[in-house]
Order: sequence, then C-alpha cells, then structure tokens
Amino acid sequence: MSLDPMSTLSLAGQRGLAIDSKSLDQLHGLAGRDGQAALKETARQFEALFMRELLKSMREATMKSGLMDNEATDLGTQLLDEQWALKMTGLPGGLSEMIERQLMQQIQPSPGSGGAAPTASAPPASADRSSSARVPRPTPTQAAFVAQHRQAALQVQQESGIPASFMIGQAAHETGWGRSEIRRADGSNSFNLFGIKAGPSWTGKVAEITTTEYVDGEPRKVTARFRAYDSYADAFRDYARLISQSPRYSRVMENLHSARSFAEHLQSAGYATDPRYAEKLSRVINTTLNVKRALG
Repeated sequence: MSLDPMSTLSLAGQRGLAIDSKSLDQLHGLAGRDGQAALKETARQFEALFMRELLKSMREATMKSGLMDNEATDLGTQLLDEQWALKMTGLPGGLSEMIERQLMQQIQPSPGSGGAAPTASAPPASADRSSSARVPRPTPTQAAFVAQHRQAALQVQQESGIPASFMIGQAAHETGWGRSEIRRADGSNSFNLFGIKAGPSWTGKVAEITTTEYVDGEPRKVTARFRAYDSYADAFRDYARLISQSPRYSRVMENLHSARSFAEHLQSAGYATDPRYAEKLSRVINTTLNVKRALG
C-alpha cells in the first residue's frame, strides 16, 4: 500500500526517529515522490537526533545511577528522551529550518558557485562583479523606466559604444527613475534625462529650474539653465555626443568595461559636483543591469 507524502510525514512523527531500516526506507521513498517534503523531514530528523543527544548528555551529567536502575529503566529513559526530542523539534524558527536552508543551498547552488552550470545567462562584461550576485526583483517603477528607454539607449549604444545600461542607469539616477524629470516653465517636459546644462554654446530650447549644487562639499540651492529636447531619443544622442566627443570625457570612454570606473571618471571629469556622485551612480547602474536581467 502506498502512502502520500503527508501520511508518511505523520507516520515518521508517530514512530519517532529514522534510526531503523524501515523508517529510513520510508524516508527514501518520500524523497522519490516529493523532494521538498523529504527535505523538510530530513531536516526535522537531524534536529530531533541533535535534541535527543543533548537530553542524553544532560541526564548523564546530572543524574547518578541508583539501586533501582536496570535495563528496563534505561530503556524507559531512552524512549522518554526520544519523545521529548520529537516534541521539541520542528518549532518555528528552530534548528530544523536552518538545516533545511543549508540542505537546499547544497542541492540548488546559487549562480556562480561551484555547482552545476546556471541556466541564466552570464552577466555582461560591463557589469561590476558585485552586481552578478542574486538578481533582486525590480520594482514596477524601475522595470517601467528601463523598458521605456531601452530601445533608444540600444540605438545610441550602436552609434557611440557607450553601454545602454550605463546610459539608462545615469538617466535613472539623474531623474529618480523618472519621478523628477526637468520641466520647462510652462510645465512641458524638457526630455533632459541627464541633467546637461545649457552653456553659452547651446542654441536650442532651455528649461530653467532650481537645483542643488555642491560648493566646497556643501549643498546649495541655485537656479540653472538646462538643455531641452524634443524627445528622449534626442536626449540620449546629445548625451552620447557630449561624452564620446568632448576631450574632457576621454578617460570615461576608456573605461566602459566597469560601471564603477565609468562613474568615477565621470566624476573626476567634473560631470557633477556631488562628492558622492560616483558611488551613487555606480549603484544605480548596477541596479539597472539587474533589472534588465530580471526582465530578460
């Protein structure tokens, strides 16, 4: 007669520890039908054995043999310890949960470990090593921002060589994932995703806003003029033109292999006045890389 997994688990709990051949056979059979249930039961068995040995050690340390002790009382004590061990096993937050997690990690190694080859594709060469860990689930805002600008960024990547993820990441950092885009006086969108200011040589449209600049490391509110475009695609192209053609950013173009190096050279070239700009930007770029992997 066959038993379903839950019946087998119940039977294991009733009969005690899997220390005889019949109980071990039942555990083995469970593994063939329901691996997850078998994993839980194995972890429970480990915890129960540990608790039994702990109780045994405590008895031996605190109790001395008496005239009434014999094989029957020893057997009774052993069975009692076994029952107490079972009652103390499987509690929420107990040892079995930790054992189960450890067993799961051994059975299903995380990507990049020494186990079987992961099914997910390897991270792009432009990703920092720290970003190749577990991919977090993107927020709806992050996912929507990356999806919205992916096509324009990929097109400009082909034209300039700047990784699309780096550009999207910088746009995300500058605009708070699209929540704080620069707008013109009439409320219309400037489409300026990169915070590029309108210098004397700029002859296009302009958006004038109050922004934060760092002077001697201290944040100050100032009024500044920023470039305005007709579309997000124009913003990506103008950004790529600035970074790839200006001698000021030549070192940036030499460091497209790493988000951290890219961000550090942008900061050293004076792209922004925030003293922590490179740290913040590289973190957002790596988040963008992870979002792209999660989206596929």
